[in-house]
Amino acid sequence: LGLALYASSLPAASGATSLYHDYCIIGAGPSGLQAAYFLQQAGRDYIVFERSHAPGSFFALYPRHRKLISINKQYTSKSNSEFNLRHDWNSLLSHDHRLLFRRYSRDFFPHADAMVRYLEDFASLLKLHIQYNTAIIHVTIERDEQAWNGHYFLLTDQDKQNYKCSSLLVATGMWVPSVVNFPGSEYVEGYETVSINPEDFAGQTVLILGRGNSAFETAENILGVTNFIHMVSRSRVRLSWATHYVGDLRAINNGLLDTYQLKSLDGLLEGDLEDLAIVKDKKGKLHITLRFYLENRNTSAGIDSITLPQDELDNFATRAPYDRVIRCLGWKFDFSIFNRSLRIMPGKENEKKYPQIKPSYESRGTRGLFVLGTASHSVDFRKSAGGFIHGFRYTTRAVHRLLENRHHGVPWPSVVYPITQLTNSIIKRVNEASGLYQMFSVLADIILLRENATIFEYLEEYPVGVLAELEVQTGRKAPNGLFVVIMEYGRNFSGADKDVFYYNRAVGEAQHAWQSNFLHPVIYYYKRLPTEREMRLRPPDWPLPRPDAIHHIVEDFLTDWTAPNAHILPLRRFLENCLSTDLRNFFAESCFLFAFTRQKLPPFCRQGYVRMQGLVGNERLRHHAVEAGLLEDYALTDFSGDRPPDIREGSQDQLLRHHVIPVRPLQHLVNAKDE
Repeated sequence: LGLALYASSLPAASGATSLYHDYCIIGAGPSGLQAAYFLQQAGRDYIVFERSHAPGSFFALYPRHRKLISINKQYTSKSNSEFNLRHDWNSLLSHDHRLLFRRYSRDFFPHADAMVRYLEDFASLLKLHIQYNTAIIHVTIERDEQAWNGHYFLLTDQDKQNYKCSSLLVATGMWVPSVVNFPGSEYVEGYETVSINPEDFAGQTVLILGRGNSAFETAENILGVTNFIHMVSRSRVRLSWATHYVGDLRAINNGLLDTYQLKSLDGLLEGDLEDLAIVKDKKGKLHITLRFYLENRNTSAGIDSITLPQDELDNFATRAPYDRVIRCLGWKFDFSIFNRSLRIMPGKENEKKYPQIKPSYESRGTRGLFVLGTASHSVDFRKSAGGFIHGFRYTTRAVHRLLENRHHGVPWPSVVYPITQLTNSIIKRVNEASGLYQMFSVLADIILLRENATIFEYLEEYPVGVLAELEVQTGRKAPNGLFVVIMEYGRNFSGADKDVFYYNRAVGEAQHAWQSNFLHPVIYYYKRLPTEREMRLRPPDWPLPRPDAIHHIVEDFLTDWTAPNAHILPLRRFLENCLSTDLRNFFAESCFLFAFTRQKLPPFCRQGYVRMQGLVGNERLRHHAVEAGLLEDYALTDFSGDRPPDIREGSQDQLLRHHVIPVRPLQHLVNAKDE
């Protein structure tokens, strides 16, 4: 009877312990909190699982020496909040102005504890739904045709509690230390546990494995107390100012380069770590040798019989023994919690530490599973800022918009303007938008032409990698062609071996804009939406396929693309050539004259003056226009016959005063007489 009662209770118990949410987020780091914010603002059913007792637990430990390398610029001379985010690499996106990182630290390179406080406040002030002390240890799927994606995600925590969700957002970051196993690797200390007290290294000789910011951060901390520091890695050092990739070595940590090149004992070496071996002598000193020397020796022989490289080459670079060897090889994604049914696979070659995902940040193996934050960096690895807060805060928003369209029928946000606002809309965005600026070559603004190019629809910060899927992913149609606005560096300007300080490195003339090296706006024009095949076959290092027309706005030393002749005029003429129309703005008087002298009015006159819209006129404005050469001074005209001057003046004043309403503030006057 007892067995029967127990068996009958199993289905009920099983059903009672499986808690359902539409969206499950694993990890309450910056990307997890950012995703939770957008879901909460949209009123969606979600839950965040965090294994620690507080959000942002990674920053409670790392970086070990507690100085972030993400800049926190307090002043920019601008009051535009969107522009200022270009130089705030720590804040998450929200409507609450209290949650700007500059309110938590005034340091240009902040202390990591400030990030911990910031993330705690972000979660608490916004009342995000986070379940702490919950470590998800296993994830699998349950097939169900009624589910959004044809299956549910089943999650199990450390207490064997089960959860079910329709969409899974993985925001666990990269927290598993990268380790290279070789003979003697047991003598190596890890970055995650090594002492951060410089006095513990006083008078010691240190070898550091790795060449990223964690390696140089560690070296910087002990540079002044060691005998010397050697650093070995498979690849040469890559400086962020040369590669324009913020994940490469930053200037704040590169003191070892000075002491190396200025011959102060420290040095850098290149070599494959898997070919190394470490041998410990009787005094506790660590000797570097090569793996094949150990493989060829008699295993029964003593340690003194081991052949070292200096036995054959007496000036071998690492012949001096070391007191300590420290591993600083970065981090990798934790694949262990995912069942094979999810088919989450590591990337290839340099991207094997990341899971394979599509340019839409969705898993290549499982529909409905999205990877956010640092772990999604395979989309733009070594190309843009998607692995860092100032980049993935925008890619997370893009993922949210994709999900809103897919599951809730909410199209990608857009605004519709008359075609006369096209130039101004582009100029405004390239001068202010932070998402375009930080996620260059990855996120782009899409301009969809409507109604025979008389109006356009503007979509912001769409992932260009899925441009061919735009209609499906956004719920917007693109039947009449489109413009893509994106930011790019020069094709051959970035690289570890590039001299980015060479003479004449900048371009200043509009006619040479296509040779611009520094970050600058590029506008692609397509008569139709590119296909998936065209996206696959695009030229190497191009973010997009070859367009029907392309325009580079010349780079600017101040990153201020508002110069009338160098920036705005060439852009307007490019747009006019693509659309075969006149995008200039005109005074009402000019539109009045065109109405009697032309068969077809310019769009500005058709959409403004003919509809009884335009600039509010007065005598002061007319006088200014005359002085600027925009209007003729009819007061100097010799009228004869039956037309006295007062008739002209009265008619013009009446024309300027009546039947007009103010234009939108976005409009700017452009010389109506330029060609």
